[in-house]
Formats: sequence, C-alpha cells, structure tokens
Amino acid sequence: MKHTLIILLFMTVMFPVQAQETKEIKGRVVEQSADGQKVGLPGASVQWLGTTEGTGTDEKGNFSIRWNAVGSLVVSFVGYRTDTVNVESYGRASLPESSQVGKTEKTENIEIVLMSGEMLDEVSVASRRLSTVLTTRKPIIEQVINSEELSKAACCNLGESFSTNASVDVSYADAVTGAKQVQLLGLTGKYVQMMTEGLPNFRGISSLYGLNYVPGTWMSSISISKGTASVIQGHEAIAGQMSVDYKKPRVSEKIFLNVYLNSEQAMEFNAHAGIILNDAWSTAILLHHDRMENEYSMHDNGFLDMPRQVQYNIMNRWEYKTDVWHLQFGGKALSEEKTGGQKEFRRGMEKGTGPGNYYGIGLNTGRYEGFMKIGNLMPDFEEATSMALLVNYTDHDQQSFFGARKYDVRQRTMYANYIFQSTFASNEDQQYSVGVSYNQDSYDEQFRDYLSDIVDVTPTLDMKREEKEAGAFFQYTGIFWEQLTAMAGLRYDYHNLYKGILTPRLHISYAPDDETIFKVSAGSGARTANVLSDNSFLLASGHSVFVNGKRLSDNPAELGKLDMEKAWNLGALFNRKFYIADRTLTLNLDYYHTNFSHQVVADYETNPKEINFYNLDGPSYSNSYQAEVQYELLPRLDVLTAIRYNDVKQTVGGILERQPLQSKYKGLVNLSYTTSSEKQWQFDFTTQFNGGGRLPGDEGNFAPYQIMNAQVSKFFKYWSIYGGCENIGDFTQSNPIRGYDDPWGTNFDASKVWGPLQGRKFYIGIRFGLT
Repeated sequence: MKHTLIILLFMTVMFPVQAQETKEIKGRVVEQSADGQKVGLPGASVQWLGTTEGTGTDEKGNFSIRWNAVGSLVVSFVGYRTDTVNVESYGRASLPESSQVGKTEKTENIEIVLMSGEMLDEVSVASRRLSTVLTTRKPIIEQVINSEELSKAACCNLGESFSTNASVDVSYADAVTGAKQVQLLGLTGKYVQMMTEGLPNFRGISSLYGLNYVPGTWMSSISISKGTASVIQGHEAIAGQMSVDYKKPRVSEKIFLNVYLNSEQAMEFNAHAGIILNDAWSTAILLHHDRMENEYSMHDNGFLDMPRQVQYNIMNRWEYKTDVWHLQFGGKALSEEKTGGQKEFRRGMEKGTGPGNYYGIGLNTGRYEGFMKIGNLMPDFEEATSMALLVNYTDHDQQSFFGARKYDVRQRTMYANYIFQSTFASNEDQQYSVGVSYNQDSYDEQFRDYLSDIVDVTPTLDMKREEKEAGAFFQYTGIFWEQLTAMAGLRYDYHNLYKGILTPRLHISYAPDDETIFKVSAGSGARTANVLSDNSFLLASGHSVFVNGKRLSDNPAELGKLDMEKAWNLGALFNRKFYIADRTLTLNLDYYHTNFSHQVVADYETNPKEINFYNLDGPSYSNSYQAEVQYELLPRLDVLTAIRYNDVKQTVGGILERQPLQSKYKGLVNLSYTTSSEKQWQFDFTTQFNGGGRLPGDEGNFAPYQIMNAQVSKFFKYWSIYGGCENIGDFTQSNPIRGYDDPWGTNFDASKVWGPLQGRKFYIGIRFGLT
C-alpha cells in the first residue's frame, strides 16, 4: 500500500502544469434581514459553475478562491436561494502584463447577498454544492463536512455523521451499552480532541458517550483536522481534532421540525426556533428527544443488542453583534437513561448479583453546560487586530452499573481561553496570536468491583482527583510569495500533577499552481489517561481490574503511578485537481505517523481473565495511508472513492502486536445524484469495504466484510421527506458476547466487538423548515 501511494504521487506530479498568471477572488456571502442589516453566512458553499472546485465561507462569511476560466460562481446555503454570480470582470484579462508566472493577484472584495428561501416557489438546483470541502488556503489540514453531506444519511447524532466520510471510523465499544467510539488515524476517540465551536468539550468521562450527546439536526458543520492542530485550543489533540458548529440564531431556520422512525421502533423528535429580536440581539432554542424501548436482539444469546434508552436534550443560545463587539452565550442540559443486558432484566434487579440473577447494565447521565464567547475587533489598534475570551463550564454526572460492578462518577470542568490576534507592521500576511488559558477538572469517582473469580463484591472505592492546568501560547502565521503559508506555534502548560508540558506544532502549505497543494504538519500532544472512564466498556465482562499488576480494589493508589500520555505526530497531504470533460477531478493522498513516548496500556490479552493497566514499555505507533478521489461523473452525479490502510501496533506484555479488533483497511464508495427538476429528488448510496483484523490473544483473525447504506430524499418548498436502509446486506458480527450463558463467570465478555451489531434497518423521516 505504501509503495502504491508513492507511485501515485510520482505519476500525478509528472503531469505538465501550464505556467500561467492566476488571480484570487475574495468576497463575502451575506444575508439581508428585513431591517436592511447584512449578516455574514458561515459555511456557505462557493463553487465554480459546472465544477467541483470550490470552498466554504468562514465564521464571518468571508471566502477566498483561485480564479477559474468558467467565470461564474455558484453560491448556496441551506434555506437560501442559490445564486450564480458572473465574475468575469475579475478575470485574467485584468492582470497586468508584468505578472510573474504562478503569481496570484488579489482582487477587491465582492459581496454576494443570498435571499431567503421563502422567495422561492419551489426548490431549484443550479449546480451541486460541495458537501465536503478540503480547506486549501489554511496551512492546517482540515476537512469541513457541511449540512448537505450530513443530510445524505439520517445522522441522528454526531456518532452517525461519518458513514459517508473516508477519514473517520465509528464503531461500537461493546455489545451491551450501545456506546460508540470514533477512530481517526487508527486511534480511538480518546486521542481525538473533541470541540464545540472552538471550545474543548466531551473530555474525560464524556469521551466515550459524547458522540450521542450532539443531535444531527443541531449541527451546521463538522470540521476534521488530522494530526496535530493549532496550539490555541490546548495540547490534547494527538490523532486530530473535531469541532462541531451548532446552528446560529441569525442563520438558523425560524422554525424547524424533524421526526424520525425506524424498523427497530426507535423514534426521534427535533425542534428548533431562531428568533431575531433586533439589529443586535438574537436567540435560538433547540430541542431533542429520542426513545428506544423495543427489546431488539438479532443474536440467539438472550441479551439485547441495543439497550433501551430515553434521552432529553435542550439548548438555548444568545447572540449580540455590532460592528465592533460579538457576544455569544448559552446553556445546554441533557438527561439520558440506558438499560441493557439480558432481555428479562429490569431496573431494580441490579441488587441481586451472582448466579441465579439476571445480568443487566444501566447508565443514568445528567449533563449541564454553559458557555460564553466574547470578541472585540479593537478598531483603535492596528488593522486586523482583535481579542476574544472563551469560557466553558460543564457538570457531568454519570451513575452506572455493569452486572454487580458499580461505577459512579461526576466531573466538573471549568475552561477559559483569552486570545489576542494582530499583525506585524499592519501586514495581513504576517499575523500572530498570543494568549493564556486555564483548565480545571474535578473528578469524584466511586468504583465497586466484582471479583468473578471468587464470586464476591468488593467495598466501594471513593476516588477524588483535582487537575489544574494553566498555559500560555504564541502562534505565528505567515504568507510568502502568495504560494507558501506557514503556521508555527508553541505553548507551555503547567499541570498540578504532571508539571510542565511543552507543545510545539508546525504546519506548512505550499501551492505551486492553481491545481496542486502540498501540506505538511508536525507536533506533539499530551493527555491525561482516565483509566476507568476511558475504558468503561471493558467493565462489561467478568475480568477483574488491575493496575500495575495489583488488584485496583485493594490498591487504588496505583492509579497515581500512571503516566500522562504523550505522542508526536507527523503528517503530509498532496492534493491535485485534474480537468476532465469540463469537470474537476480531485485527488487527495495523505500519510500520518503517530509515535507514543508515554501511553497507558489496557492489557486484556496477557491474562484473558484480567484487565491490567500499566505504563507503556516498548514501541507504540500508528501509520495511516489514505487515497481519495472525488469527481462529478455525470451532471449532478458525484462520486467519491477512497481507500485507507492502518498499521497500528502497541507493545502489550512485552510483545509488539497489531491493534486487535481493528480492520487493516477501509474502502469507501459514495454515489450522490440530484435531479434537475424543480421538485428536487436526491439519491445517495454508500458502501464500505472493511478489511479483516486480529482477534485478541491466540483467537486468530476476523474476516473482511461489507456494509451498504442508501437513502432517498424529496425536497419541497418548506419541507422534505427522506427514507432509507442501513446495512442492506444484513451483516452482523457473530457471537459478540462471549460466555453469555454464564454472565457472572470469568469467561463472560461483551467488550470484544469488531463489527456491526445491528442488522438491516429501515427508516423514514420528515423535516419542516421555515427560514
């Protein structure tokens, strides 16, 4: 695979590139409210007519795109009328004769005003909007998934938003709790920094279940950065960073409703309302409820494949915006209850443990969040100078049991980040950011183990931990010769338990011409290992918990001897555009290497009846290779094909082994077709090819398998209806629960999951939106 990518890269760079003067179109996409105020539209699609070459607008609605001879830009945003703008006047003809080869000339900003969708009689399509955009002007390697890509599947929550994405895997953590964990570069989600609108979130005890806390209809976009990210948000990004943008009050629907039902009798309801109070103030309310009470089980083992669950989720956000100040604040509250295990188990039965009693699992979660972001453009200072203060508070309380095991935990987090940004000598091509941050985590954990080897319950351990960390950072971003962009950052944090943490990071982007981009990144990352919360899915087994070879129930002090996890990440990306039949074919090749110097190992292989946590003693690394091609094969028929190969190894019990329960490779094909009629239809089909992998211990390997999903959507003026089928081939992992006939014994294990647990699933939904 490695040699294949090298050959592909060599062949593509051998294609002759015509030396030519180029021009850069810069502008801003805005909406105009009834009172005449213009507000930037973040996440709008800006695309050259008849091609797949485009970009997205930033948080202020600004965009920058290299000139294309097509001369017409198609600008679109969900809920607004698509506009086609002729920008011939900004074409190459206006370039001075003295322009250098490969030089990019900047134009004056152009403004594009999108009108509300209420002015449309029916939906019309001028051109396909890019649904996944690779940022080309930023040095960071970032992919943005917008609302159109999210609508290609049901996307009930964040964990179900990546079925059409080649870079991200989402798999079940175990066979009883329904918890899903994300994987990036072959590494689990605990090594991915999860954020919401630039604020670190879903850390610690929420890292495993946080994907279920973000309803799909609340999201306007998802940004994915592979490898190291900016130093501004901290040092925790090791495999990468994901940031969710929620819908904003001014650009959200006035009223939005969504109802979803599936063949497993699960239901979901979402309701949003965006309210503009005056020129400066606006607010939005977002509601979510989902329920699954059916006893769903495809396996003949007496256990539910998915737990019964009920979730309530509400968010209220406020925005105040003037020419100088921008204030956002709000809160979010969540309540969730899950009950799983054997079919006959009901709440209240957990008091009966051991043989002769039904085995069950239960999770009760209460989560509260409050955030504030305030920014000032500082007009009295140099051009492009601004400051921002970001504050976030979360209170997460989880009470859970796994058979006779009890794990109750509460985490309270306070985060604050002050950022000052300006330019050197008023040169917008030479910018810097400097700031300070503070993070405090308070953990209160109560753990009661079940010693299945002697059928006994241990006393409850009461473990409290306080983590305080203060940091400072500096980041420089420079543009040279219009082709080379460099971002270099350095931060230093002092942790009350782990002392000083130095984090350097570097990103470089080079565009020798309009069709070619090279990007490289390098840097380090570090995170605190939360042994029980990171690996709570392993508690759904009959294995006793050990730390450094000592039983945790007798030696809780051993937790303090575990290291902070640290790693270096190196990455490279090559992007090339080819013009075939007047349409753009985009080729992406990337490679990432992650090398751990410190890591906490969860060893369930050396002794299959124990889970032993200890510090890494030997190599641990990940290599990820990916090739991806996007092309509009026929008018309005987009094709995405990709293949990724993961080489992930860790030293366990003194032996360097390939990571178990993980596919070696993943192939993806996504087809998306939209009709050109006024009453628009959209057809989406995705198939995933998952390679085989290693099973723990001496159990051999699991075989490759394929998953297919399809969805059909019909759009009207204010509403749409969608329906589809997931896992069309009805493939599921056989025997996902080992020792199910004796769940209180040492052989019971529901944590060895490598494939789908749910079979073929049909669903239907309806959306209503008034903009």
